[in-house]
Order: sequence, then C-alpha cells, then structure tokens
Amino acid sequence: MKILKHLKSWEGFLAIILLVIVIVNSLISESFLSIENQINLFVLSIEKVIIVLVMAKIIINAEIDLSVASMMGLSACALGWFVESGMPMTMALIASITIGAIGGAFNGFWITVVKLPSLVVTLAMLIGFRGLARVLIGDRSIKMFPQWFEDLGQQPFFWHIPFSVMIFLVLLICVVIILQYTGFGRHIYIIGINQNVALYSGINVARVKMLLFIFSGIISALAGILYAARLGTVRGDMGLGFELDIITIVLLGGISIFGGSGSIYGVILSILIVLYLRNGMSLSNITGHLQTGVIGVLLILSVLIPNVIEKMNKYLKFRKLQH
Repeated sequence: MKILKHLKSWEGFLAIILLVIVIVNSLISESFLSIENQINLFVLSIEKVIIVLVMAKIIINAEIDLSVASMMGLSACALGWFVESGMPMTMALIASITIGAIGGAFNGFWITVVKLPSLVVTLAMLIGFRGLARVLIGDRSIKMFPQWFEDLGQQPFFWHIPFSVMIFLVLLICVVIILQYTGFGRHIYIIGINQNVALYSGINVARVKMLLFIFSGIISALAGILYAARLGTVRGDMGLGFELDIITIVLLGGISIFGGSGSIYGVILSILIVLYLRNGMSLSNITGHLQTGVIGVLLILSVLIPNVIEKMNKYLKFRKLQH
C-alpha cells in the first residue's frame, strides 16, 4: 500500500529511478559526476532535448508531431545549401528558420483546417521533409560554414556551457512559464482533456493547435541549425531516428499519450534519466543499436506503467468503497 502511494506521484518515482542510475553510473566511472561529463551529456543530445520541450506541449494538447527530426534535418540541409549557393550566413539562418515555420504551418493547416489526424499528417511529412532534404544535397555532405558558426556549436559560450545549452535553458524557462502560469498553457491542457468542452468554453482550438505546430517547426529548425554548428557539416540523413528518443522522454516524463495531463517537471527528470542511461550504457561499452533497443523498451514501459498504476489505484478505491 505504501509503495503504491509513493508511485502515485510519477515525478517521485522518476526521481528514485534517476537516483539509482546516478549511483550505478558513479560506480562504473569516477568521472561520471564531473562537470565536464555532465555538460558533455547535454551537448551530445542537446538537439533532442530542445525539441522535447515543444513535443511535450503538443502531446499535452492530444496531438503528436512525428516530423520534428525530419524538419530538423531539412533545415540543416537547407542551411548548407543556402551557404553553398553564396547566400550570406545571416540570411541563410533566417531562411532556414522560416522553412521550419512554413513546415509547421503546413502541418497545422491539414490538422486544424482539413481535420486530418496529426499522426497521419506528421507521419507523411516525416517522409516528405526527409525527401526534400535529400533533394537539396543528395547523398553528399556540405561543409562550408564560417568558423564563427562552428565555434558557436563546438566551443564554450559562457563558462563551460555551450551556446546550445544556454538556448535550452532559456526555452525551458519559457515553457515552464507558458504551461504553468499563462492562459495559453491552460488552453493547451483543456483542449487535451476534451476538445469539445474547449470549443464550448470559447477557446479558439484551431488557433492554439496551429500555433503549437508552427512553434514545433521553428524549434525543430533551430535544433537542426545547432546540430549543423556542432558537427560542422550537414547530410541528408541528419537526425534520422531521433523521434524515438524525443517521444520516449516526453512519455516517460508522465505526459499522457492521450493528452490533458502531465507536467514539465516530470519531463525534466525523464531527460536526465534517458541521458544518464545512455551515458551509463556507453561507459559499459554497450553498442548504439542495443542502446536504441533499450530506449524502445523504455518507450513501451513509459506508456504501460502509468496505465497499470492507474488501474491499480482505481481497483483499490473500488475495494475501499466496498468496505
């Protein structure tokens, strides 16, 4: 009974898991807790965790965007193509972000106006955006970026912290404020709980959803630019398969796949869990393919465990009423 009471708080459960992973990783490697390793953990996955922040809002809204990683790759490839074509770097950056906004609006149009399921639309654009990226640069790679751009992605920006991590922290603060302290954030939750109730309450459901998908496209494009800066090169397959980690982190954080529930604080804990878990597997010389398999299992458990706990709680309440 006491265990179930503790498990009722999903964030508390995640905190326990995180503590166990930290202890195990610390035993595996003495350098695990070093500042350099902690920063490196985020740097190597920063593009994913940036997109996680916007994916959390979309899933709370009872939608999903499977095209985020493909948009990330498209914006990075577009940036390389623009620079190769002679466009000034500043204009190329603006154009790449604009592509993200247009792609997000395109998704939003089919979802809010035509009323197609977001799963279907974004799955189609997962393929479409990836195809456009390959059309732009084919199977080759482009490495023509100015040195200042590569330094931005590879060198510390403030103290030991890279520019991309600073952006993540700023976005995290913005997302916490939006979800927890604004009317727009409350609308996201209300629509996720029941879209019809939201409509009858006077909420402009189509506007909220459209803004979320535009924001998703912009943030995905930004992540793609940061990825290009970190690697110093772009290819058509950039970000391939990143959707798995992104969705796993969101669902593991306690965001319901059916929408309307979950908090950004649980997502923060799940970000640390996934990053530390991957780091621990790397320290144990577990290959990348096996790591992906573990993350896949984690995705299943992140959906299964909350449902099991919810059913057990309902059963216990029913038994309590009977007595």
